[in-house]
Amino acid sequence: MSTPIIVPWSDIDRATLDNLIEEFVTRDGTDYGEQEVATATKVEQVRAQLKRGEASVVFDDATETVSVMTREQLRELGL
Repeated sequence: MSTPIIVPWSDIDRATLDNLIEEFVTRDGTDYGEQEVATATKVEQVRAQLKRGEASVVFDDATETVSVMTREQLRELGL
């Protein structure tokens, strides 16, 4: 069993990071409350979370996938 690796978001190409964040915010089952928020706004909110350390980009070697995870999700993984 492999351990997910936190990838410094600042090392990721801007366009690639934008795509990762957009996938994260448009994922099925993501709930942002009663008011609709534009995807571009959500992307900027997540980018700000990355900058503040409230979210991280994570590479999972076992599944060879990259995702954005919140600080709480990382805690659940023991990271």
